[in-house]
Order: sequence, then structure tokens, then C-alpha cells
Amino acid sequence: MIASKPTLRDVAKQAGVSLGTASNVLNNRANVADETRARVLQAATTLGYRAPVRSTAQRTLSVIGTIGKNNDGELMSVNPFYSYVLAGIERECQRLNLSMMYANIEVDRMNRPTSLPPMLVDNQVDAVLMVGTFLQDTIHLIGRQIDKPVVLVDAYAPGGGFDSVLTDNLNGAYAAVDYLIKQGHREIGLVGSLPDAYPSIQDRREGYLRALRQHGLSERYIGDSSLTREGGGEATQILLDRSPEITAIFACNDEVALGVIDKARELGRSVPDDLSVMGFDDVDMARQVSPSLSTVFVDKMLMGILAVRFLMDRAENPDRPALTTIVSTQVIPRASVGVRPHSNAQSG
Repeated sequence: MIASKPTLRDVAKQAGVSLGTASNVLNNRANVADETRARVLQAATTLGYRAPVRSTAQRTLSVIGTIGKNNDGELMSVNPFYSYVLAGIERECQRLNLSMMYANIEVDRMNRPTSLPPMLVDNQVDAVLMVGTFLQDTIHLIGRQIDKPVVLVDAYAPGGGFDSVLTDNLNGAYAAVDYLIKQGHREIGLVGSLPDAYPSIQDRREGYLRALRQHGLSERYIGDSSLTREGGGEATQILLDRSPEITAIFACNDEVALGVIDKARELGRSVPDDLSVMGFDDVDMARQVSPSLSTVFVDKMLMGILAVRFLMDRAENPDRPALTTIVSTQVIPRASVGVRPHSNAQSG
């Protein structure tokens, strides 16, 4: 029986170092202690490990760094959207026999990084995924400093030459409001956006407006708010006090939608009999809340899987133009949206 060829993981285990350190040594990178370097090289020699032959223009990926964001001074919490993106990244890394390192960047109140994680500073990774709502300046800063393949997930840096994986936010929001209109609703509110919001939320706001225009509805009912349950509730209070004729609200994410439902109950409005509510993202809570939340499904795990594949392709084709993949969405009807059969207006 012929023994299988030794892998980079075998070398790391033999030398008693991390996979990232072994990769750094065998790719002749700096920031590795001489004693550690010698131990890794000895392990590779002992095992008969041979690094894959590749063009000098290509890079071999062994360790992928995934970066999230955490506001300075706030407790770490599990994000119901990005946790599934990370699960997709981890699954694809396992399939491709890649290691994954994860770190959060602490940001200040202006959303600017206060420090960079050691895995970037110490050159421990071969490529980087940036997951979430980073400032464009932050993305460019990291891209310049690490000089490695970078792929963005739900992050935007126009003109930066980065590959990216995004959600079809505009068409998803359009479909959500179109669905509400087809259920007989004509006075439809929007909660959970701001005029200068992150691009993904601006697209959802535009999708709401586009659906109204397409159906010939002239009234806009917009309650500006942050993307939080509390913010959604506060904006709903203001919106319904100002325009009590509203029969449905489209919330820019599911957390905001839960705030809308909370406030509707507080105001004595039954969901969906008096007020229909539509969310966006389809996080776990959307199915667990009562009534279950109608929402827009985003394939969050697929976004993570595609991001890893983009990194692999970028490493093999470093000079190709930047690519953006838009992941489509799907309206998921549940119990929080009701039909208004006695609406006088006809849908467009």
C-alpha cells in the first residue's frame, strides 16, 4: 500500500506550529522566528513534503482570514445574518482543506478601525474575507497594508478592484413591496432606513420607492430609523401617529420588523388583521416569532461559500478584472401579512 503524500497540515503538526506559521515558512515569508523556521523546514524534510509547483504570478492559499466588525466598547454578540455567512465560509474551507482564522476589527463611533488583528499584522493568512458593513476607507486601508487577495461580503468599495459578493437588495425589496400591494395594501410604510444609510439599505429603500412608482401609488410613508428593534419600534410609533391609514409596513431587516410588531401590539393594532408586516433577511427569529414573519430570504450560507471560491480564483488569476456576484432573493410569505380584499384601489 502506497502511503499518501504528506500535506501542509502534516508538516505543521510535526513541527508543533499552526497551519498559518507552516505556510509562512514554506512560502518564505517574514515575521517567523529563526528557531521556528528551522523546525518547520526540518519537519518538511523529514516527511518528504514538496510544496506545490506554481507560477510566480499565482498564490497558493492555505489559511484564509475572515474579518468582522465590532463597535468599540460594545459587548460581542452573535449576528443572526453574518453567523450564517461565516458558516458558509467554514463549510467551503473544510471542503477545500483550507484553514480559517477569524477576528473582529474594533471600530470607533465614526466606524473607523482602532487597531488591526494580529493575523493581519503578523502575516498569518494568505487571503482575507471582509464580512459586513465596513467603511470604504477601511477596506482600502486593509487592502493596501496586507497586499493579499481580498474579497468583500456584503461590503462595498467602488473602484477598489476588490471581488465582492452582495445581495440583490433592490429587487428583493421591490418584490417584498410588490407582494404587499398584490395583497391589496395601498398605504405601505417603510421603516429601518436613512437617506445616507449603507448602500445595501439604500437599495432596499429604493426598491420600496420603485414598487410604489410601478403601481402608480404616490403616497410615501417613510419612518427613518436605525437597523435595530428599538429603532424600528420608535419609527413605527411616529409613522402610525402621523399616518394612521397605513395598513402595511416593509421593514429593512427582520430585527426592525420585530420592533414594528412590538410597537403595533403596544398600540393595540393586531398583526396582520390591522397591520401587515414584511421583513428582510429571513433570520431564524422570523420563523419563531408569533405571528411568523413574512420576509425576504437571503441565501447567507451561499454568500460565504461563493466568497471562498472567489478567493481561490483570485489567487489563481491575480490579474483578472474584479468581479461582483449578486445573490438573488425570494419572498417568503408567512402569517404576518394579511389580505385586504376590500381595497378600493386596483394593483398596477
